[in-house]
Amino acid sequence: MKVLIICMYHPELVRGGSQQVAYELFQGLRQVPDVEPVLLASITGMSPTLYKSGARITGFDGRPDEYVFLSQEYDYPWQKSGNVQLAEAFADFLALINPDVVHFHHFMTLGIDYLTLTRTVLPSAKIVFTAHEFLTICVADGHMRRFTDQSLCTSASAVRCNQCRPERPPEHYFMREMWMKRHLEAVDVFTTPSRFMVEPFVNWGLPREKFMQVANGLDPRRTPALAAPARTHRNRFGFFGQLVDAKGVQVILDAVTLLRAEGFTDFSVEINGGNIQFATPECRAGIEAFLAAEAALPPLERNVVLNGGYHPDQLQALMARIDWCLVPSLWWEIFCLVISEAWSFGRPVIASNVGGPAERITNGVDGLLFELGDARALAEIMRRAATEEGLWERLAAEITPPASRAAMAAGFLDVYRAPAGAASAAAAG
Repeated sequence: MKVLIICMYHPELVRGGSQQVAYELFQGLRQVPDVEPVLLASITGMSPTLYKSGARITGFDGRPDEYVFLSQEYDYPWQKSGNVQLAEAFADFLALINPDVVHFHHFMTLGIDYLTLTRTVLPSAKIVFTAHEFLTICVADGHMRRFTDQSLCTSASAVRCNQCRPERPPEHYFMREMWMKRHLEAVDVFTTPSRFMVEPFVNWGLPREKFMQVANGLDPRRTPALAAPARTHRNRFGFFGQLVDAKGVQVILDAVTLLRAEGFTDFSVEINGGNIQFATPECRAGIEAFLAAEAALPPLERNVVLNGGYHPDQLQALMARIDWCLVPSLWWEIFCLVISEAWSFGRPVIASNVGGPAERITNGVDGLLFELGDARALAEIMRRAATEEGLWERLAAEITPPASRAAMAAGFLDVYRAPAGAASAAAAG
């Protein structure tokens, strides 16, 4: 079986959950006999030196079966490329690779219409689409979080989408929905890493019988178990992720401000992450102002440290420095790979109480949940976590090891090999 895995961005160039999962799957399938995986990852103008004159798809860094799609002229409102030569190159690439399965882990920077193009070029191939957010439904970056009042959104409509993005009329969003659904018709099986994701898609109009769930997995060699911290107080917290609005690092900074105002300073927070250039100007300004003020304090008075971006190989050392992993996301947070990473290292998670984290974490059993976006609630839980004797040990003892990369690969192989109608049976089950 030959499997072509397509993702937005190569994880070596731009860190992010969807591309990391796609790459983990690519590596996992390479270990399976009689399966030949091929990876096609997009790059954008953020990596200008990788663009070659006349090239549209090239090999990547001399690695076998890894290719990059040189995206350009991308139309974000319609989620399509305006470059005809890119579409021709993609069609030629499909014909050359001739896979049995084409697995899209994203379409952004390529085009939603490439689903239909794939079906045209490869009429017999199975097309699998894994949703890592709700970008097909939601024009607010796929987060289903309203720009109007920052509340979570449960349904999309022409008027509601126009309220979030008023620069285009409601008719645009009506046509966009038709455009998306037309190309999604080419998909044989949709997969989601979390169960709760299925309902928004079904309510939007996609057929329930086409959905299956496969949990995201990790390479256990990258996340070896850590011993419990040899510290009396469990008062060290860590954030791992992108410094963008929806990830909620600003909620942590507000919670720190509240704790200090109450006279509680016996704690530390390490911020690990990058991509702040993708945050809104307001969010970026607030984060940078806080961190600049923090850096100006004497070292012994600092509670927050910015470590910056990190490579997966550095994760073990960074996790060893903390007791608790903070996940203060302000959106539904589909699966949250960092929860798996924290659990792999034996670190309990404190997270927002919606979406993927709420589905995965049992509050008070293997982690702690707080009201989404409530900095005061987070501050109270951080104080409790840093002071309640035995809490860390009790929660850490109940952590269940997350799915491995091999388990994820096996799950997707079941999807690839399933006969028509198997997704319907799995959904009913």
